[in-house]
Amino acid sequence: MMPQVLTIAGSDSGGGAGIQADIKTFQELGVYSTSVLTAVTAQNTLGVAAIYPMAREAVRTQLQAVGKDFRLAALKTGMLFNEEIIEETAKWIRHFNWRQLVVDPVMIAKGGANLLRAEAGAALKKELLPLASVVTPNIPEAEVLSGIEIADPLSRRLAAEKILSFGSQSVIIKGGHGKDEETAEDFFLHRDGEELLFRSPRIATVQTHGTGCTFSAALAAELAKGQPLKEAIYTAKRFIQAALSSELNIGAGHGPTNHAAYRKYGDERREMYDVEIQ
Repeated sequence: MMPQVLTIAGSDSGGGAGIQADIKTFQELGVYSTSVLTAVTAQNTLGVAAIYPMAREAVRTQLQAVGKDFRLAALKTGMLFNEEIIEETAKWIRHFNWRQLVVDPVMIAKGGANLLRAEAGAALKKELLPLASVVTPNIPEAEVLSGIEIADPLSRRLAAEKILSFGSQSVIIKGGHGKDEETAEDFFLHRDGEELLFRSPRIATVQTHGTGCTFSAALAAELAKGQPLKEAIYTAKRFIQAALSSELNIGAGHGPTNHAAYRKYGDERREMYDVEIQ
């Protein structure tokens, strides 16, 4: 049976991020996608024009409908927007005993729009992070969650340790916002002390809309297929590298990544999206 996964996230009318990016990624990696919509956004590659959050009851009934009929092998969260949606999401994850949760703590859109209300941060830490197998913040998100400015490897590790203190099993701080112009370096830390670096060539492109959504969705897909966490991160990293290195050049701003690239090009362009693990 095809592994079944769930994305709990917002809709992106531009198609590059959110629910749309997640479903594309799941399809490309051979898992069946269910979804719970948390908000409708009016956005394109130039920015977010408006956000319309779902009512708490709407989120609840979607979660109940999925939980009563599907056997989830993994799930991920993206844009949750407010405290009520976070609380409802966590409640039903616990109720259905869903495992292998990937939390992408979506906070700020590429254009600067706030996708998580400031007061919802506490609920995210209290309600959702203790349920997570892995949390996948970028550097700015890791700084907000931890309260630590990340300027070097030491401060990055301290930030990761702080995030783990909220209860998640592991964290991977993505390096897309790092200062190294040649290499993107993702830092992984498990609560048992294991740490790894995932290094890949930095790709000079503005076609980066939805990279965080896509990475976390790929990670959830691989976990659903039974891959160990380390191997799942490796594949997710290669998936997003392929998506970034095969530009679609759609839109006038931060364009979407190419979700079909990993499957379409296979090993043909392997050198462009290989990943080094240390």
